[in-house]
Amino acid sequence: MAAFSTRVTDGLLNEIRAIVGDRLTLSQSVRDQHGTDESYHKPYPPDAVVYPRSTEEVSEIVKVCARHKAPVIPYGTGTSLEGHIAALEGGICLDLCEMNAVVAVHPEDMDATVQSGVTRKQLNTQLHNTGLFFPVDPGADASIGGMAATRASGTNAVRYGTMRECVLAMTVVLADGRIIQTSRRARKSAAGYDLTRLFVGSEGTLGVITEVTVRLFGIPEAISSAVVSFNDIKSAVDSVISIIQMGIPIARIEFLDDAGLDAVNRYSGLNFPVKPTLFLEFHGTDAGVKEQAEMVGEICAGNGSGEFLWATKTEERNKLWEARHVAAYAVTAMRPGGKPWATDVCVPISRLADCILETKQDVDASSLYAPVVGHVGDGNFHLVMVIDPGNPDEIAEATALNDRLMKRAIAMDGTCTGEHGVGHGKMDILDAEHGEAVNVMAAVKKALDPDNIMNPGKIVRF
Repeated sequence: MAAFSTRVTDGLLNEIRAIVGDRLTLSQSVRDQHGTDESYHKPYPPDAVVYPRSTEEVSEIVKVCARHKAPVIPYGTGTSLEGHIAALEGGICLDLCEMNAVVAVHPEDMDATVQSGVTRKQLNTQLHNTGLFFPVDPGADASIGGMAATRASGTNAVRYGTMRECVLAMTVVLADGRIIQTSRRARKSAAGYDLTRLFVGSEGTLGVITEVTVRLFGIPEAISSAVVSFNDIKSAVDSVISIIQMGIPIARIEFLDDAGLDAVNRYSGLNFPVKPTLFLEFHGTDAGVKEQAEMVGEICAGNGSGEFLWATKTEERNKLWEARHVAAYAVTAMRPGGKPWATDVCVPISRLADCILETKQDVDASSLYAPVVGHVGDGNFHLVMVIDPGNPDEIAEATALNDRLMKRAIAMDGTCTGEHGVGHGKMDILDAEHGEAVNVMAAVKKALDPDNIMNPGKIVRF
């Protein structure tokens, strides 16, 4: 018999089995998997993992857990980075992977409704013949429900927005098992509180997201990608600032410092100059893309850039962006046996150069290997520290470096996390960023989840 946390009993498990049958498992390996994300945080496995197939099943399971006051931890694909899925108090993990149906696509309205377990790549495959696509691209093939829960972003956010802008409505199971729809499919509404935005970014602490209606966009007539290097970070970031301030509708604008670019070259078999580098992509008509590229080229040249290296064929562009998406893995591979500690901040675009340069100086003064990569078009960048998880001194140094980074961003009127979320990894910094507003968040949590069963120990303390 497994050793359960105090709020998980044989009686609770038997009630859940009556709902899902053999789609409940106590396997230690499965539990370990579901308590581990892609972060450096210590794993915390749940007591059991359940695989519901419908909103109604989720509702019935949550009702059982509510009666027993047992924690409920929603699980998408496990790609989170701040310990979001850690079962800090044990409990029942709801793996939504079998809720993977595309419920409806409305091409004329440019939206789609999907179950939470549908991944972004699955949705775009389903949309292949419609001329539409779902643009939010965090790199990993994350689930749409998980992306909504963590307010995910990615390389396309500078043009198409984050999950905050791309989610129209959700179906949510509350902590007492009630099922609500946060909104309709209309593109705007003034009807009451904006519950959709409340649950986007709630990280499973207010309810279980079971269906999501998302905005879709037309596939551009023309797409062109490029890579351009600079002699120093300031020149690269100043180019980004000018591009954004001039209102050029660039689709993607990504940054890698020289250390990050070197890692990507080695990992992906590329040979770009090992310098601070921008990855760019332009969407639109043939004429529009040409005009955008010319304007960006002039801006970059004015900041002393090197030659633009273009990729216009689909396979070339895919290879280019795959190299950017695996940057964290590439950086990790530079230190065999190391563990990546990826953190992120976001600042107003006018402070981006200051924040990155001060951060690089901080890294250079440390003993850590920590390249900078980022979605700099919206002021968001990542520090990927590769540490020895068995070395307390390195962990302490990385913790201090991360704390200084977050405080630096907040001092520049930015945020401690642009897209990774809070989980339990960034809870301690929220007071510095939000002050009394954290108590308002806690009041919302207490009102919707008075027994603290929904993913306890994340975002706010109870």
